[in-house]
Amino acid sequence: MTVSARSASARLALQLQRIPLTMGLPLLAAVLLLSVTLAVTIGPVDLSMMTAWRIVLAKITGTTGDWSMAAENIVWMLRLPRVLLAAAVGGGLAIVGVAMQAVVRNPLADPYVLGISSGASVGAVLVLGLGWFGVFGIYAISAGAFLGAVGAFALVFLIAIAGGQLSPLRLVLAGVACGYSLSGVTSLIVLTSDDRELARSAMEWLLGSFGNTAWADLGLPLLVLLGGGMFLLSQSRALNALLIGDDSARTLGVDVGRLRIMLFIVLSLLTGVMVAVSGAIGFVGLVVPHIVRMIVGTDHRRVLPVSMLLGATFLVWVDVGARMLFAPAELPVGVITSILGGPFFVWMLATNRWKPRET
Repeated sequence: MTVSARSASARLALQLQRIPLTMGLPLLAAVLLLSVTLAVTIGPVDLSMMTAWRIVLAKITGTTGDWSMAAENIVWMLRLPRVLLAAAVGGGLAIVGVAMQAVVRNPLADPYVLGISSGASVGAVLVLGLGWFGVFGIYAISAGAFLGAVGAFALVFLIAIAGGQLSPLRLVLAGVACGYSLSGVTSLIVLTSDDRELARSAMEWLLGSFGNTAWADLGLPLLVLLGGGMFLLSQSRALNALLIGDDSARTLGVDVGRLRIMLFIVLSLLTGVMVAVSGAIGFVGLVVPHIVRMIVGTDHRRVLPVSMLLGATFLVWVDVGARMLFAPAELPVGVITSILGGPFFVWMLATNRWKPRET
Protein backbone atom coordinates (compact mmCIF):
# COMPACT_ATOMS: atom_id res chain seq x y z
CA MET A 1 0.00 0.00 0.00
CA THR A 2 1.37 3.44 -0.94
CA VAL A 3 2.01 6.24 1.54
CA SER A 4 -0.85 8.31 0.10
CA ALA A 5 -3.23 5.35 0.37
CA ARG A 6 -2.21 4.75 3.98
CA SER A 7 -2.74 8.45 4.73
CA ALA A 8 -6.20 8.40 3.13
CA SER A 9 -7.09 5.26 5.09
CA ALA A 10 -5.95 6.88 8.33
CA ARG A 11 -7.98 10.04 7.62
CA LEU A 12 -11.07 7.96 6.85
CA ALA A 13 -10.65 5.97 10.07
CA LEU A 14 -10.28 9.21 12.04
CA GLN A 15 -13.47 10.59 10.50
CA LEU A 16 -15.36 7.39 11.33
CA GLN A 17 -14.13 7.55 14.93
CA ARG A 18 -15.72 10.99 15.24
CA ILE A 19 -19.17 9.71 14.28
CA PRO A 20 -21.26 9.66 17.50
CA LEU A 21 -22.73 6.36 18.57
CA THR A 22 -26.19 7.90 18.44
CA MET A 23 -25.75 8.09 14.66
CA GLY A 24 -23.55 5.07 13.95
CA LEU A 25 -25.42 2.42 15.93
CA PRO A 26 -28.87 3.11 14.42
CA LEU A 27 -27.27 2.94 10.96
CA LEU A 28 -25.63 -0.40 11.72
CA ALA A 29 -28.86 -1.68 13.27
CA ALA A 30 -30.70 -0.71 10.08
CA VAL A 31 -28.11 -2.57 8.00
CA LEU A 32 -28.58 -5.64 10.21
CA LEU A 33 -32.37 -5.44 9.89
CA LEU A 34 -32.10 -5.16 6.11
CA SER A 35 -29.67 -8.09 6.04
CA VAL A 36 -32.03 -10.26 8.09
CA THR A 37 -34.92 -9.36 5.79
CA LEU A 38 -32.97 -10.12 2.62
CA ALA A 39 -31.60 -13.36 4.09
CA VAL A 40 -35.13 -14.55 4.79
CA THR A 41 -36.14 -13.94 1.16
CA ILE A 42 -33.13 -15.74 -0.37
CA GLY A 43 -33.43 -19.46 -1.01
CA PRO A 44 -34.65 -22.12 -3.44
CA VAL A 45 -38.08 -20.49 -3.22
CA ASP A 46 -37.85 -16.76 -3.97
CA LEU A 47 -39.94 -14.47 -1.80
CA SER A 48 -40.34 -10.72 -1.85
CA MET A 49 -39.34 -8.57 1.10
CA MET A 50 -42.90 -7.29 1.39
CA THR A 51 -44.30 -10.83 1.58
CA ALA A 52 -41.76 -11.77 4.24
CA TRP A 53 -42.64 -8.75 6.38
CA ARG A 54 -46.36 -9.29 5.97
CA ILE A 55 -46.02 -12.91 7.08
CA VAL A 56 -43.97 -11.95 10.14
CA LEU A 57 -46.37 -9.19 11.15
CA ALA A 58 -49.34 -11.51 10.65
CA LYS A 59 -47.80 -14.19 12.86
CA ILE A 60 -47.06 -11.62 15.55
CA THR A 61 -50.53 -10.06 15.46
CA GLY A 62 -52.44 -13.31 14.85
CA THR A 63 -53.93 -12.21 11.53
CA THR A 64 -53.96 -13.93 8.13
CA GLY A 65 -53.14 -12.97 4.55
CA ASP A 66 -53.40 -14.04 0.93
CA TRP A 67 -50.05 -15.84 0.76
CA SER A 68 -49.69 -19.60 0.49
CA MET A 69 -49.20 -21.85 3.48
CA ALA A 70 -45.92 -23.02 1.95
CA ALA A 71 -44.59 -19.44 1.90
CA GLU A 72 -45.68 -18.94 5.51
CA ASN A 73 -43.92 -22.10 6.67
CA ILE A 74 -40.76 -21.21 4.74
CA VAL A 75 -40.54 -17.74 6.30
CA TRP A 76 -41.78 -18.41 9.82
CA MET A 77 -40.71 -21.98 10.49
CA LEU A 78 -37.52 -22.39 8.45
CA ARG A 79 -35.70 -19.22 7.47
CA LEU A 80 -36.47 -16.56 10.09
CA PRO A 81 -35.40 -18.55 13.19
CA ARG A 82 -32.27 -19.69 11.36
CA VAL A 83 -31.33 -16.15 10.34
CA LEU A 84 -32.00 -14.76 13.82
CA LEU A 85 -29.87 -17.48 15.41
CA ALA A 86 -27.03 -16.69 13.00
CA ALA A 87 -27.27 -13.03 14.00
CA ALA A 88 -27.26 -13.88 17.71
CA VAL A 89 -24.27 -16.20 17.42
CA GLY A 90 -22.35 -13.74 15.24
CA GLY A 91 -22.93 -10.90 17.68
CA GLY A 92 -22.10 -13.08 20.68
CA LEU A 93 -18.84 -14.43 19.26
CA ALA A 94 -17.77 -10.93 18.21
CA ILE A 95 -18.18 -9.34 21.64
CA VAL A 96 -16.54 -12.34 23.32
CA GLY A 97 -13.57 -11.88 21.00
CA VAL A 98 -13.37 -8.18 21.88
CA ALA A 99 -13.40 -8.81 25.62
CA MET A 100 -11.12 -11.85 25.44
CA GLN A 101 -8.41 -9.88 23.66
CA ALA A 102 -8.54 -7.32 26.46
CA VAL A 103 -8.65 -9.89 29.28
CA VAL A 104 -5.58 -11.81 28.11
CA ARG A 105 -3.97 -8.77 26.40
CA ASN A 106 -3.36 -10.77 23.26
CA PRO A 107 -4.54 -9.59 19.81
CA LEU A 108 -4.67 -13.23 18.64
CA ALA A 109 -7.15 -14.29 21.33
CA ASP A 110 -10.59 -15.44 20.26
CA PRO A 111 -13.63 -17.00 21.97
CA TYR A 112 -12.04 -20.46 21.77
CA VAL A 113 -8.65 -19.66 23.28
CA LEU A 114 -9.76 -20.99 26.68
CA GLY A 115 -10.65 -24.45 25.38
CA ILE A 116 -14.40 -23.96 25.84
CA SER A 117 -15.20 -25.08 22.30
CA SER A 118 -13.12 -28.24 22.75
CA GLY A 119 -15.15 -29.14 25.82
CA ALA A 120 -18.34 -28.50 23.88
CA SER A 121 -17.06 -30.76 21.11
CA VAL A 122 -16.53 -33.61 23.57
CA GLY A 123 -20.08 -33.21 24.86
CA ALA A 124 -21.55 -33.13 21.35
CA VAL A 125 -19.59 -36.18 20.20
CA LEU A 126 -20.65 -38.12 23.30
CA VAL A 127 -24.23 -37.53 22.20
CA LEU A 128 -23.58 -38.41 18.56
CA GLY A 129 -21.44 -41.45 19.26
CA LEU A 130 -22.63 -42.86 22.56
CA GLY A 131 -26.13 -41.47 22.88
CA TRP A 132 -25.45 -39.60 26.12
CA PHE A 133 -27.84 -36.93 27.41
CA GLY A 134 -30.72 -38.56 25.52
CA VAL A 135 -33.07 -37.31 28.23
CA PHE A 136 -32.93 -33.91 26.51
CA GLY A 137 -34.52 -35.33 23.36
CA ILE A 138 -33.99 -33.23 20.23
CA TYR A 139 -31.86 -30.82 22.27
CA ALA A 140 -29.46 -33.54 23.37
CA ILE A 141 -26.56 -32.29 21.22
CA SER A 142 -26.95 -28.70 22.44
CA ALA A 143 -27.27 -29.87 26.04
CA GLY A 144 -24.25 -32.14 25.75
CA ALA A 145 -22.21 -29.39 24.12
CA PHE A 146 -23.13 -26.88 26.81
CA LEU A 147 -22.34 -29.28 29.64
CA GLY A 148 -19.03 -30.08 27.98
CA ALA A 149 -18.31 -26.36 27.73
CA VAL A 150 -19.11 -25.89 31.41
CA GLY A 151 -16.79 -28.78 32.30
CA ALA A 152 -13.99 -27.28 30.24
CA PHE A 153 -14.57 -23.89 31.88
CA ALA A 154 -14.30 -25.42 35.34
CA LEU A 155 -11.12 -27.32 34.42
CA VAL A 156 -9.40 -24.28 32.90
CA PHE A 157 -10.42 -22.11 35.84
CA LEU A 158 -9.05 -24.55 38.42
CA ILE A 159 -5.75 -24.87 36.57
CA ALA A 160 -5.37 -21.14 35.98
CA ILE A 161 -6.27 -20.14 39.54
CA ALA A 162 -3.99 -22.76 41.12
CA GLY A 163 -1.18 -20.23 41.51
CA GLY A 164 -3.43 -17.92 43.49
CA GLN A 165 -3.77 -15.34 40.72
CA LEU A 166 -5.72 -15.47 37.47
CA SER A 167 -3.08 -13.98 35.18
CA PRO A 168 -3.48 -13.63 31.38
CA LEU A 169 -0.58 -15.98 30.72
CA ARG A 170 -1.94 -18.72 33.00
CA LEU A 171 -5.36 -18.38 31.40
CA VAL A 172 -4.01 -18.80 27.89
CA LEU A 173 -1.69 -21.68 28.79
CA ALA A 174 -4.40 -23.52 30.73
CA GLY A 175 -6.88 -22.97 27.90
CA VAL A 176 -4.49 -24.19 25.21
CA ALA A 177 -3.48 -27.25 27.23
CA CYS A 178 -7.08 -28.21 28.01
CA GLY A 179 -8.13 -27.49 24.44
CA TYR A 180 -5.58 -29.86 22.98
CA SER A 181 -6.38 -32.55 25.53
CA LEU A 182 -10.12 -32.33 24.95
CA SER A 183 -9.63 -32.33 21.17
CA GLY A 184 -7.73 -35.58 21.65
CA VAL A 185 -10.67 -37.01 23.59
CA THR A 186 -13.00 -36.03 20.76
CA SER A 187 -10.79 -37.75 18.20
CA LEU A 188 -10.53 -40.84 20.38
CA ILE A 189 -14.31 -41.17 20.65
CA VAL A 190 -14.77 -40.75 16.90
CA LEU A 191 -11.98 -43.13 15.87
CA THR A 192 -12.95 -45.92 18.27
CA SER A 193 -16.67 -45.82 17.48
CA ASP A 194 -18.31 -48.50 15.35
CA ASP A 195 -20.72 -45.93 13.91
CA ARG A 196 -19.47 -45.06 10.42
CA GLU A 197 -21.67 -41.98 10.26
CA LEU A 198 -20.21 -40.55 13.45
CA ALA A 199 -17.15 -39.04 11.78
CA ARG A 200 -19.27 -37.22 9.22
CA SER A 201 -21.80 -36.02 11.79
CA ALA A 202 -19.06 -34.91 14.16
CA MET A 203 -17.25 -33.01 11.40
CA GLU A 204 -20.43 -31.21 10.40
CA TRP A 205 -21.09 -30.16 13.98
CA LEU A 206 -17.48 -29.14 14.62
CA LEU A 207 -17.53 -26.84 11.58
CA GLY A 208 -20.79 -25.20 12.62
CA SER A 209 -24.25 -25.09 11.10
CA PHE A 210 -27.61 -23.40 11.61
CA GLY A 211 -29.60 -26.11 9.84
CA ASN A 212 -32.81 -27.34 11.50
CA THR A 213 -33.00 -24.27 13.73
CA ALA A 214 -36.33 -23.91 15.54
CA TRP A 215 -37.81 -21.03 17.53
CA ALA A 216 -37.11 -22.93 20.74
CA ASP A 217 -33.38 -22.68 19.98
CA LEU A 218 -33.42 -18.86 20.14
CA GLY A 219 -34.48 -18.13 23.72
CA LEU A 220 -31.31 -18.93 25.63
CA PRO A 221 -28.79 -17.49 23.11
CA LEU A 222 -30.71 -14.21 22.87
CA LEU A 223 -31.09 -13.96 26.65
CA VAL A 224 -27.40 -14.68 27.28
CA LEU A 225 -26.35 -12.29 24.49
CA LEU A 226 -28.46 -9.49 25.96
CA GLY A 227 -27.31 -10.05 29.53
CA GLY A 228 -23.68 -10.68 28.65
CA GLY A 229 -23.55 -7.73 26.28
CA MET A 230 -24.96 -5.37 28.89
CA PHE A 231 -22.49 -6.60 31.48
CA LEU A 232 -19.50 -6.20 29.15
CA LEU A 233 -20.66 -2.73 28.13
CA SER A 234 -20.91 -1.77 31.81
CA GLN A 235 -17.25 -2.83 32.17
CA SER A 236 -16.04 -0.83 29.16
CA ARG A 237 -13.80 1.50 31.19
CA ALA A 238 -12.29 -1.43 33.06
CA LEU A 239 -11.59 -3.22 29.77
CA ASN A 240 -9.91 -0.08 28.49
CA ALA A 241 -7.74 -0.09 31.60
CA LEU A 242 -6.83 -3.78 31.16
CA LEU A 243 -5.46 -3.04 27.70
CA ILE A 244 -2.72 -0.85 29.14
CA GLY A 245 -1.64 -3.36 31.78
CA ASP A 246 -2.64 -4.67 35.21
CA ASP A 247 -0.50 -2.19 37.17
CA SER A 248 -1.93 0.78 35.33
CA ALA A 249 -5.45 -0.61 35.77
CA ARG A 250 -4.91 -0.92 39.53
CA THR A 251 -3.80 2.70 39.74
CA LEU A 252 -7.12 3.61 38.12
CA GLY A 253 -9.00 1.78 40.86
CA VAL A 254 -9.75 -1.47 39.03
CA ASP A 255 -9.79 -4.66 41.09
CA VAL A 256 -7.98 -6.63 38.40
CA GLY A 257 -8.23 -10.08 39.99
CA ARG A 258 -11.96 -9.86 40.71
CA LEU A 259 -12.69 -8.30 37.32
CA ARG A 260 -10.79 -10.97 35.41
CA ILE A 261 -12.66 -13.76 37.24
CA MET A 262 -16.04 -12.15 36.50
CA LEU A 263 -15.13 -11.62 32.86
CA PHE A 264 -13.85 -15.18 32.57
CA ILE A 265 -17.16 -16.55 33.86
CA VAL A 266 -19.29 -14.33 31.61
CA LEU A 267 -17.18 -14.98 28.50
CA SER A 268 -17.19 -18.72 29.13
CA LEU A 269 -20.98 -18.70 29.52
CA LEU A 270 -21.41 -16.71 26.31
CA THR A 271 -19.05 -18.97 24.39
CA GLY A 272 -20.58 -22.16 25.76
CA VAL A 273 -24.12 -21.15 24.82
CA MET A 274 -23.17 -19.97 21.32
CA VAL A 275 -21.12 -23.08 20.57
CA ALA A 276 -23.85 -25.34 21.95
CA VAL A 277 -26.45 -24.07 19.47
CA SER A 278 -24.25 -23.63 16.40
CA GLY A 279 -21.05 -25.65 16.68
CA ALA A 280 -17.54 -24.22 16.68
CA ILE A 281 -17.56 -21.40 14.11
CA GLY A 282 -14.09 -19.91 13.85
CA PHE A 283 -12.62 -16.52 12.98
CA VAL A 284 -15.72 -14.41 13.77
CA GLY A 285 -14.46 -13.53 17.24
CA LEU A 286 -10.92 -13.03 15.95
CA VAL A 287 -11.34 -10.94 12.81
CA VAL A 288 -14.43 -8.83 13.55
CA PRO A 289 -12.94 -7.10 16.64
CA HIS A 290 -9.84 -6.14 14.63
CA ILE A 291 -11.93 -4.73 11.80
CA VAL A 292 -13.95 -2.68 14.28
CA ARG A 293 -10.88 -1.36 16.07
CA MET A 294 -9.38 -0.27 12.75
CA ILE A 295 -12.53 1.75 12.15
CA VAL A 296 -13.63 3.14 15.52
CA GLY A 297 -10.50 2.95 17.68
CA THR A 298 -9.93 1.04 20.92
CA ASP A 299 -12.53 2.49 23.29
CA HIS A 300 -14.69 -0.45 24.33
CA ARG A 301 -17.72 1.81 24.70
CA ARG A 302 -17.64 1.98 20.90
CA VAL A 303 -15.97 -1.32 20.04
CA LEU A 304 -18.43 -3.60 21.87
CA PRO A 305 -21.75 -2.44 20.37
CA VAL A 306 -20.28 -1.97 16.89
CA SER A 307 -18.71 -5.43 17.03
CA MET A 308 -22.00 -7.01 18.07
CA LEU A 309 -23.89 -5.49 15.14
CA LEU A 310 -21.13 -6.10 12.61
CA GLY A 311 -20.58 -9.69 13.79
CA ALA A 312 -24.31 -10.38 13.57
CA THR A 313 -24.54 -8.96 10.05
CA PHE A 314 -21.44 -10.83 8.93
CA LEU A 315 -22.65 -14.23 10.10
CA VAL A 316 -26.11 -13.71 8.61
CA TRP A 317 -24.54 -13.34 5.16
CA VAL A 318 -22.08 -16.19 5.76
CA ASP A 319 -25.04 -18.43 6.49
CA VAL A 320 -26.72 -17.28 3.28
CA GLY A 321 -23.57 -18.29 1.44
CA ALA A 322 -23.52 -21.65 3.20
CA ARG A 323 -27.08 -22.30 2.01
CA MET A 324 -26.78 -21.02 -1.54
CA LEU A 325 -23.24 -21.43 -2.91
CA PHE A 326 -23.55 -25.16 -3.58
CA ALA A 327 -27.33 -25.56 -3.39
CA PRO A 328 -29.01 -27.94 -2.86
CA ALA A 329 -26.00 -29.10 -0.82
CA GLU A 330 -25.24 -27.00 2.26
CA LEU A 331 -21.77 -26.05 3.46
CA PRO A 332 -20.85 -25.86 7.14
CA VAL A 333 -20.73 -22.22 8.17
CA GLY A 334 -17.25 -22.66 9.66
CA VAL A 335 -15.84 -23.56 6.25
CA ILE A 336 -16.79 -20.17 4.84
CA THR A 337 -15.64 -18.18 7.88
CA SER A 338 -12.26 -19.91 7.69
CA ILE A 339 -11.91 -19.29 3.96
CA LEU A 340 -12.77 -15.62 4.43
CA GLY A 341 -11.14 -15.02 7.80
CA GLY A 342 -7.76 -16.68 7.25
CA PRO A 343 -6.59 -14.62 4.24
CA PHE A 344 -8.07 -11.43 5.69
CA PHE A 345 -6.19 -11.87 8.94
CA VAL A 346 -2.97 -12.61 7.05
CA TRP A 347 -3.52 -9.36 5.13
CA MET A 348 -4.00 -7.45 8.38
CA LEU A 349 -0.78 -8.92 9.77
CA ALA A 350 1.17 -8.18 6.57
CA THR A 351 0.05 -4.54 6.56
CA ASN A 352 0.28 -4.08 10.37
CA ARG A 353 -3.42 -3.19 10.39
CA TRP A 354 -4.00 -5.47 13.40
CA LYS A 355 -2.33 -2.84 15.58
CA PRO A 356 -5.15 -0.91 17.24
CA ARG A 357 -5.54 2.80 16.60
CA GLU A 358 -5.41 5.02 19.62
CA THR A 359 -8.49 7.05 20.37
